[in-house]
Amino acid sequence: MQEKIVLTCALTGAGPISENPAHPVTPREIAESGLAAAEAGAAILHVHMRDPKTREYSGEWAFYEEAVGLIREKNSDVILNITTGLGAAFYPVDPLCPSEAGPGTGIWTPEQRVEHVLKLKPEICTLDLVTAHIFGGFVISHEKALARMAELVRAAGVVPEIELFDTGDAVLAKHLIAKGSLDGPGIYSFVMGLNFAMHADPETMTYVRNLLPAGAHWQGFGIGRNQFPMAAQSVLLGGHVRVGMEDNVFISRGKFAKSNAELVSKAKRIVEDLGPTLATPAEARQIVGLKKAA
Repeated sequence: MQEKIVLTCALTGAGPISENPAHPVTPREIAESGLAAAEAGAAILHVHMRDPKTREYSGEWAFYEEAVGLIREKNSDVILNITTGLGAAFYPVDPLCPSEAGPGTGIWTPEQRVEHVLKLKPEICTLDLVTAHIFGGFVISHEKALARMAELVRAAGVVPEIELFDTGDAVLAKHLIAKGSLDGPGIYSFVMGLNFAMHADPETMTYVRNLLPAGAHWQGFGIGRNQFPMAAQSVLLGGHVRVGMEDNVFISRGKFAKSNAELVSKAKRIVEDLGPTLATPAEARQIVGLKKAA
């Protein structure tokens, strides 16, 4: 168990919008929710954008620019982790013969997937190594596309947080490190509890942790009701913590969270009850080896 725990708050996500009225949607709502989460103890804010009209996920550059600008205007210390997970979704017209793309499909080039990151230059961006059956469709991540994305963000001085959705993703990460596409040992997130992906349980978290390169930094986090149990488990196994409305919108069974900050505050209590304390952004940079963005 580490003495200092880096807590990430994932503010809104790209999945179907929840029924929680506090779920942030507009760039301003996302920014204000992030600022409150940082005040509550989050050292890192994980940022997606949604279209204010449709409430669906969005890769629109202007939305990222607005939200990041609002956060940086009020808090230049908190670490930003911006998604590159968009542009990998495939929804077949006929699931029994998935040869033709249907509505909702969005397959982008590596350059398109990281364009907003190259412009905004956060300290961290995600790199999702997943190919899986998620949200009724498929997420497709080809090794060559991932290597190109890694090359582009490295040149921009952005550190990838490697997102693992299943155990084979950890094997792929080590392959990309061996090829020189990724710098090792790396920073990792285990996405646990989605249907048809990594189970949210102590045995799986332990197994995936043991697959990582020596010296890697990691966090295991759970979806839905698994959020807080997996937060505690991650701390006990030597990892860090992620919570937020991207993954879970309830503060307790049947009760919506009032904000991302409320989720962070509960996670902080869990961490401190186990013994460690939360890292400040400056401490988090030192722990995972970041250099503060200019």
